[in-house]
Amino acid sequence: MAEKPEAVVDAINSKKMKKITTILVTFLSLASFSQEKDTTEVVYKKRVLENIEVDFLASYYKQDGKHSAVSGGIGSEKLTDITSNIIIAMPLNDDDVLTVDAGLSAYTSASSSNINPYDSSTFSPWQASSGASAQDALTSVAVNYSHSSDDRNFIWNADVSFSNEYDYTSIGFGGGISKLFNNKNTEISLKANAYLDQWRPIYPKELAGNFGGFTIFDQSGSPSLGYSPSNFSEWDKTNRNSYSASLGFSQVATKKMQFSLFLDILHQEGMLSTPYQRVYFADKANYYVGQPSNIPVYQTTQNNGVYQLADDIERLPGTRFKIPVGARLNYYLNERLTLRTYYRYYWDDWGITSHTASIEIPIKLSDKFTVYPTYRYYTQQKSKYFAPYETHLSTEKFYTSDYDLSSFNANQYGFGMSYTDIFTNAKIWNFGLKNIDLRFNHYDRNDGLKANIVTFGIKFVVQ
Repeated sequence: MAEKPEAVVDAINSKKMKKITTILVTFLSLASFSQEKDTTEVVYKKRVLENIEVDFLASYYKQDGKHSAVSGGIGSEKLTDITSNIIIAMPLNDDDVLTVDAGLSAYTSASSSNINPYDSSTFSPWQASSGASAQDALTSVAVNYSHSSDDRNFIWNADVSFSNEYDYTSIGFGGGISKLFNNKNTEISLKANAYLDQWRPIYPKELAGNFGGFTIFDQSGSPSLGYSPSNFSEWDKTNRNSYSASLGFSQVATKKMQFSLFLDILHQEGMLSTPYQRVYFADKANYYVGQPSNIPVYQTTQNNGVYQLADDIERLPGTRFKIPVGARLNYYLNERLTLRTYYRYYWDDWGITSHTASIEIPIKLSDKFTVYPTYRYYTQQKSKYFAPYETHLSTEKFYTSDYDLSSFNANQYGFGMSYTDIFTNAKIWNFGLKNIDLRFNHYDRNDGLKANIVTFGIKFVVQ
């Protein structure tokens, strides 16, 4: 699987968590801000969704860094990912909506290509190999069904999902309920999801049991027969199950201010390690394949011809418990300017704690055009199982050199533009244009990882 920073949240969705019920969220947002008096006698019942809506979404993601987990905490993190989604929301009747989200994500990665760097003429953690793992595609599909009561004060939904890539398959299902009170100014929601995933483990080439035909060198550059990764063994379990429950509360406080609170509880079990991420021990001798003259510059980009053989792979506990809690506050300054703020605190039993804060200021230039300057800050305390390249000891039970589990700070700067045609006057055949959205984000992490993300979305209404 490709490496991406865990902290890039708003601009690029998690591969396994793209099951966004677009229409349901839109409805709830409109409902929670409604100031109309509720009534138990429904004279006219407006449809939840009047017409079929079609969203086309695309994103381009590119990153680079110097702490590849595949190479034990050093090496190129170059990665390019192109993702596309089509989301179709269909009204089945006045109350029910069916939403189908199908996506395709294709990536190329210098880091994951080095699962087997030895199929190239030069071996180096700073160069991409030409192996099969250098590129891959993720396909996904999610189906959501939602139902609203006659008075639109109670909504329930259920969803199923499936995704697959060359070494990983995920099946998900879940559902949720929402209840609105106080003339639709107050909302309480509860959601639950489960993801049953299956690894097809791919181990570093030198540990996979069919490694041979190469001269192995020790630290001094002399041929050696001493390489023996005694800590390595294949995983006996290849499943990864994830369960989550979410509680949300939203309140329209004044005509200009709305806030929401959320609490998530997540539990994971199974193979939570990534099987192709190498670990190097400080108390084990080093062995290499390639050009021994490059050994003295192994940790620098000057190394263009030698690769260090792994001592073991990443090993992490078989369970993980996570608790994120956060809040949003939206304030409408005037008809042109809105302030949107967000904060989240995160804790897990691997020792990671983090804080996320963001601000977005939509500026309405006209009835149809809006711009979105954004800023996001993220800070994280490392996992107790993390240590940099060649600092773990072979006597430890758990270990990783994945910098996504390290301590770091990150800044994300973004800008977006949106065009909205309320009356869908612009048409392509029977498709009325409703919205166009274009956004750019730059992500900068203090450990050297940098990324740029461009996202584009266009929504049509079938008329």
